[in-house]
Amino acid sequence: QVQLVESGGGLVQPGGSLKLSCVASGNSISNMDILGWYRQAPGKERERVASLDRDGATYYADSVKGRFTVSRDDAKNSLYLQMTTLSPEDTAVYYCNLAQFGLGYENDWWGQGTQVTVSS
Repeated sequence: QVQLVESGGGLVQPGGSLKLSCVASGNSISNMDILGWYRQAPGKERERVASLDRDGATYYADSVKGRFTVSRDDAKNSLYLQMTTLSPEDTAVYYCNLAQFGLGYENDWWGQGTQVTVSS
């Protein structure tokens, strides 16, 4: 079973930066097909913020393009999200997700989430 632990959230002023980390255990992230970051703000649905696929292709939501960068370190079995130029609209709980696909099945795992609050 895969376990994910996020860290790095907190309170930051508008315009500031944070780097989120997600450490995986129980399986190697190199075995995963998609590594992603999602967020959920109060009263809103969870949305995908950024992701990396097995081939290295990246996805970014339009709202974070140019400000957020997703990366991985297989040696540390970790996924990261560097966030810059943060605004109050980025306030949310951020979740790490790993997904694995095969013939007729899909597995995915979620972390517990880390709160990011952008406020002056």
